[in-house]
Amino acid sequence: MRLPRALLVAPLAVALAACSAAQSEGRPSPRDQAAEKPGEATPKVSAKPARTPYTISFGGDVHFEGVLRNRLSSPSTALGPIAKVLRASDLAMVNLETAITTGGTPAPGKQFTFRAPATAFTALKAAGVDVVSMANNHGMDYMETGLADSLAAIKKSKFPVVGIGANSTQAYKPFRKTVNGNRVSIIGATQVLDDEFIQAWTATADKGGLASAKDEARLLQAVRAARKNSDTVIVHLHWGTELQKCPNQAQLSLGPKLVKAGADVVVGGHAHILLGAGYMGNSYVSYGLGNFVFYSSSASTTGRTGVLTLTINGRKVLKDRWTPATIQGGIPVPMTGTARTQAVTDWRALRSCTGLAARP
Repeated sequence: MRLPRALLVAPLAVALAACSAAQSEGRPSPRDQAAEKPGEATPKVSAKPARTPYTISFGGDVHFEGVLRNRLSSPSTALGPIAKVLRASDLAMVNLETAITTGGTPAPGKQFTFRAPATAFTALKAAGVDVVSMANNHGMDYMETGLADSLAAIKKSKFPVVGIGANSTQAYKPFRKTVNGNRVSIIGATQVLDDEFIQAWTATADKGGLASAKDEARLLQAVRAARKNSDTVIVHLHWGTELQKCPNQAQLSLGPKLVKAGADVVVGGHAHILLGAGYMGNSYVSYGLGNFVFYSSSASTTGRTGVLTLTINGRKVLKDRWTPATIQGGIPVPMTGTARTQAVTDWRALRSCTGLAARP
């Protein structure tokens, strides 16, 4: 039987009227009510967590040769009192200037070659270090065998390391971590390589090695890529001239390029002494963090060290703090009293020959 048109239209009109009335009164419409499953609350859209400032601390060059090797027998206290400073930050980083191996053949012709067992990672982690760079002129001191051992130790320990890898993709790959809502990316590379090892030690698409800053295009590519999905981009470099108090021309050339590519912080070392730090536009640059955990250091020059702590929110470096220390028995011991105050003043004075500013 075919129903009259009026009987078909009437229920539809009633339903539409009910929906309209519900919307005008702010109540769920019958259609919306029907879509909800009994006993289930309407799902809420969660807001993106707000960013808040975080701190990151940087120490200089670390190896475990000489008097330091014995300290690895007690990894939990190997770095001594400076660990308290490192642990106080949300992130901490140093330059690990050694191959992680107990074998291999020393690089031919090198006056100094450094290696350490995998317990070095245990010691660094215990001291509050979260990530290290091995991109430096000692990262492959024990050549290909040492590289293979280092990569195996990194994989086994799961300790975060940048600047080294089984190929260039791995070597230039950033360490990533979200801290207080900030997506932080850290890239490691070296501008210092002995001429005879530049080709052999540089990672390529099909060969393991180090991330080289001598290949500026590749490094800048890595920075631009990190910029796309990070709130803070940090580049850790091995750069400078040994015992030269002011940045060299290679540093002065590369620093602005990294900042233009998107780096918010550029830090590093190699010179064995402290160099100046400050702002390049809105970015922060430190040209030299000096020795840190290191043998054979002079109290008046190469034994002066410390921890640089930055407070950052997104791309803004809000504050820098220098915790001065002196190397005693191979490890940094924080300074106190008037000596500490003077050391901070001396550190800030190093900025005078850098072209950097005290504030953004």
